[in-house]
Order: sequence, then C-alpha cells, then structure tokens
Amino acid sequence: MECLVAGGIMVAIEALPGIAVGTWAWGNRLVWDYDPARDDGLLPATVQAAIAAGVRLFDTADSYGTGALRGCSERLLGAAVAGCPAPLPPDLIMATKLAPYPWRLGRRAFDRPLAASRCRLRGRLDRVQLHWSTARYAPWQEDALVEGLADLVQAGVVRELGVSNMGPRRLRRWHGRLQRRGVRLTSVQVQVSALCRDALAPEGVLSVCRDLAIEVLGYSPLALGLLSGRWSLQTGLPTGLRGLLFRRLLPGLEPLQHLLAALARGHGSTPTAVCLNWCRAHGVQPIVGLRRPEQVAAIADALGWTLSAAEREAIDAVAGKLNKRMPANPFTSS
Repeated sequence: MECLVAGGIMVAIEALPGIAVGTWAWGNRLVWDYDPARDDGLLPATVQAAIAAGVRLFDTADSYGTGALRGCSERLLGAAVAGCPAPLPPDLIMATKLAPYPWRLGRRAFDRPLAASRCRLRGRLDRVQLHWSTARYAPWQEDALVEGLADLVQAGVVRELGVSNMGPRRLRRWHGRLQRRGVRLTSVQVQVSALCRDALAPEGVLSVCRDLAIEVLGYSPLALGLLSGRWSLQTGLPTGLRGLLFRRLLPGLEPLQHLLAALARGHGSTPTAVCLNWCRAHGVQPIVGLRRPEQVAAIADALGWTLSAAEREAIDAVAGKLNKRMPANPFTSS
C-alpha cells in the first residue's frame, strides 16, 4: 500500500500486483516442445534474471512435465533457485500446486505429495495450492483434501494455502470454512487474458476476491502466446496442440491484435507487456511462462509502466466484441 497527500489529506493507493513466473512449460514436450538438451541449461540464468527484474513469485506443480517426467518442473525450479547467489529476496514466494488425482483420497492424501514437492524444490516451499477443483465430479474428495492442506498450514508445515481453477461460489464457501478454522485462503489461480475474461464478470472471481482479500493470479495471460504479437497465419504457427488452437482462434483477432500493437508502440513497448499490464490494471497478478533469460525483458518492461484506465477500457471493449475465446478449463468449478 502506498500513500500520497492530496489537499492536505493522506490518501491510500492500492499498489498494482506484480508479475509472477510460471513453469508449466518446463519439462513439457506435448504442448511446449520442451527439449532438455536445449532448455535445461538456460533455466538458472532465467530465474536469476527474473528475480533481478522484480519477480517475487514462482509457480509450479507436481503434475508439470510430460508422462514419466512428472515432477520435472519442480526439480528444475528447485535446482535453478538453489543456484542463485545468496541472499535471496526475503519476500520471494515458491508456490506449487498438488493435483487431486482420483487415487489421492482422504484428509492425509496430500501429506506425502507435499513432502515430495518440497524435496524436489530443495526444501523451499512457501505456498501450496489445490491444482483444480473436483466440485463438478467428486466434491467429497475436494473437501477432505483442502481440509488436509489446512491442517498442514496450522501445523506449520507450509506457510500459505491457495487454490486454483475455482469459481466464485466455491471460493466463498472455502473462504468461510477456512476462516472459521483460522486459516487464510491466500490466493486463487484462474485463467485470465483478453480472450478469457470470465473472472472479470460483475459477480466473478475478481469481485469475490476483492471482497474477501484473496490474491488473484492469472494464468495464460498471453493466451498460450497467441497475444504476444509473434504469431500469424502468414508467418507460421507453433507445432503441436498450440498450433491447432491458434489456427482456430487467429481468424478474426485482427482488431485486438492491431490495438495491442498500437498501444505497445505508444509506450515504446511490446504486445506482451501490454497484455501483462492489462491483467495488472484489473487487479490480477499475471503468471507468465519463461524459459530463456532474454524473455525476462518483457517483465522488466511491463513493470516500468502502466496502462491508463482509458487504454484498459479500450482493450476490454474490443475484446468484448470478438466471437473467439480461449477454451475454458473443464475442471473449473462455479
């Protein structure tokens, strides 16, 4: 919270959220074409550059990786952070998400997975999060798992508790239950971009979180890279699943792409930084994926300026007229 003096009166100003780094791509060959020989060696320098640029939250998950590489992202992140020069910033947060697989049942089901995640992260784990809600298919499973995570917070095993892919009604429910236990629900992760604006609806996740003082973390702020300004049908598409999705979404996105490019030029910046600052202007901390040190420049750039209210509203207006949107996560609850 910052303050300024206006007319002799001290006025509080809510600081904009920062920018987090996500590691979904680390070890993921299916969606992100990750190549260990090419990419592994770049990660330590990427993490160090991100911290130097002001990143204070790194997000991973025990399910990240492809096939037998499950847990790979946590191992890579743990090694990269362990290799950073000491001392690390005291406000640095290492967060992971635990998957509610069908075989993880009961209140103690996350005890061993959390210990394994902490080990892969070299002992540094500040926030644990439920990776997705099971409300749509097994609400009884979710109840036991979240209560078990709250037990671990109360026991001092992990400091903070968050959730992911949870809608506004479910959030209110869990906030109340945890509050009665004296456990704070710190954050929720949901998909947020100009092509996925459900969280910004009048009674959506963002509105609820403002009421309840829950941090909102927005994943896929660039729509898997679609809004970065890099891709077009004329210049080629990424391989694999992203290419198939981009081929479906790109036609008709020209008005939004042109606006993002124009705003970027006006700020001497990039469409990537515009998208990150659009999230921040809405009170959402974007989680951006990085694999190379040079990609950190977009974060440093975005943290150096902000969108005006008129610019944010212009993006909202153009995006609201599009008939294209990112696919919703099927596990997100209401």
